[in-house]
Amino acid sequence: MDITVRRGDSYWYYSQLFQVPLQLIIDSNRGIPANQLSIGQSIKIPGFVITNYQIVRGDTLWAIASRRNLPLDSLLLVNPNINPQLLRVGQTINVPLRVTWRIVQGKQQYDYDIMMDHLVRLKNVYPFIQIPSIGNTVLNRTIPEVNIGNGAKKVHYNGSFHANEWITTPVIMQFLNDYLLALTNQTPIRGLYMHPYYSLVSLSIVPMVNPDGVNLVIDGPPEGEPWRSRVVEINNGSRNFSGWKANIRGVDLNNQFPARWEIEQARKPQQPSPRDYPGERPLTEPETIAMAELTRRKDFDRVLAFHTQGKVIYWGFLNLEPPEARTIVEEFARVSGYDPIRTVDSYAGYKDWFIQDWRRPGYTVELGLGTNPLPLTQYDEIYEEALGIFLAGLYM
Repeated sequence: MDITVRRGDSYWYYSQLFQVPLQLIIDSNRGIPANQLSIGQSIKIPGFVITNYQIVRGDTLWAIASRRNLPLDSLLLVNPNINPQLLRVGQTINVPLRVTWRIVQGKQQYDYDIMMDHLVRLKNVYPFIQIPSIGNTVLNRTIPEVNIGNGAKKVHYNGSFHANEWITTPVIMQFLNDYLLALTNQTPIRGLYMHPYYSLVSLSIVPMVNPDGVNLVIDGPPEGEPWRSRVVEINNGSRNFSGWKANIRGVDLNNQFPARWEIEQARKPQQPSPRDYPGERPLTEPETIAMAELTRRKDFDRVLAFHTQGKVIYWGFLNLEPPEARTIVEEFARVSGYDPIRTVDSYAGYKDWFIQDWRRPGYTVELGLGTNPLPLTQYDEIYEEALGIFLAGLYM
């Protein structure tokens, strides 16, 4: 919600007027220092939208504010050009409305376009988040990252490394939406108030690492050649892409990292495939290059990669993980009911590389149970299981 600065206004006053944490208002207006507000300037208030209201006989601004549980001055602030003594029947005024509903509706066939639409709408309501691109896919789709919080602890979540595991994306996006709601409305999630974590944690989220692959599974082959024909050829002539894990070039993005990559290269497909092909060498694909560059640049303290399926959490790699990794995964297991598994005969994954190169906690969380893509009938259960892990990733 945009408002116009008046004489004597301040971020602190807006915080008190709208009952929104001061830091969220400051971070929603990063280019405007608190001591440089000027009359007539446009300022963003997070967690609110403006709605229209048509005046009826007997209305006053005080009565309208009272009915909607709003301070009178909030109406004056969003209607700078009206005379409250001269309201006319039929006149339309602006009314601030606190957002208490989810923008993200995750329980659907959740492709890249739906995600991008939700991100735009979230940014409009919660302008304190930042959504840079970390790079582009093979088909030149941008790969968005969401940044939220100002803390010293740097935590990263990602989803949809594998195309037919796309349900991880709406689960992550729904958590993001719930986190933003809890921050602006100062309400708890499972008894935890989120604002302290905004100050303690810098959270990075890449909700969809593999947009081209996700859209292939959900929407079918791209319109243009050569990819329209090429993916069918890679898929052995089939137009059923439900088993497709790879990116659009047939490279398995979670077999692409330089963490004993040569083991996977020796035993996995030797050419582009719907799944498991690790590429000609590590980090050949634009999606994995983008993730590697992001991770090096941000120097995360811990990473969680969300996959499906199995209801397990993989947390070790070659015994290189630090001692605290066990404590953290035990809490993840407690809040989700998932089984922690330290080692498995698998290499070249994102969390493997992170543990190997940083010696910090890294996790692959396998949500749900069944055959990928998991059915949307599991969505609510998966979200409730994942929610505890999302929260524990912040407080542990």
